[in-house]
Amino acid sequence: MKLIIAYIKPEQLGEVKKELFKNQIYRISATNALGCGRQRGYSENYRGNEIEVNLLKKLRLEIAVNDEYVDITVNSIMKGAKTDHIGDGKIFILNIEECIRVRTNERGSVAIG
Repeated sequence: MKLIIAYIKPEQLGEVKKELFKNQIYRISATNALGCGRQRGYSENYRGNEIEVNLLKKLRLEIAVNDEYVDITVNSIMKGAKTDHIGDGKIFILNIEECIRVRTNERGSVAIG
């Protein structure tokens, strides 16, 4: 079992979801996030003052999958999120020690679905 965490551009969510749904991956959590990497932010003028914006809006996706779905999930995210510009995002893959479905007390890969 793996937890896939992906940071993507918010405007790419529709494309990423479309790719995931094509591959029958429906269980997704998404939260708004702020961060910067190579982009390092940008400067803008607000009421005559120059403001440096270092933290850019990103979307954090969390998807728990069984081992056989890791490559399919990662490839779907990459295909949907890619714009060939700096800031397309990052994907992290972590091991899940245990998963428990609260309603039924199922454990392990059965609980992920």
